[in-house]
Amino acid sequence: MEFCASRLGFGSRFLGFMIGYLMSKKRGVTFARRAPDNVTEELVAVLSSKASYEFKALFEIIFRNLRERNAASGGEDMLRLRVYEKLQSLVSQGAVTRTATGIVKKYKGVAARLLVLKAEMKVLRLDWKKRTLAKAALA
Repeated sequence: MEFCASRLGFGSRFLGFMIGYLMSKKRGVTFARRAPDNVTEELVAVLSSKASYEFKALFEIIFRNLRERNAASGGEDMLRLRVYEKLQSLVSQGAVTRTATGIVKKYKGVAARLLVLKAEMKVLRLDWKKRTLAKAALA
């Protein structure tokens, strides 16, 4: 059955308008200010070593490092979710390999891809510092 907004009764004009508006809107054209990501920076730093880690051990190292930098905010459970999400993103990008032996999953960095990520994050961090200094000078 084909969808028709006029069959919905009261408010169907508004619903039809919203459906038409949302379908005609260009996707992916949004304003995004990319701030340096502390979690990804720590993941890249830790996984740049040649060792492989289980998630629990990896999280403990990252959590400790972020607390030392005073960058761990939002609670430990929320941070654990963010670290896992970022780790899976790095796996899907090919920067980290995941090996599963039985129920144990270990993560290891891919050196070439991590070097590229590290360089990108360094440029982003420098650009961010320039912007904040420029804003401070204007204020």
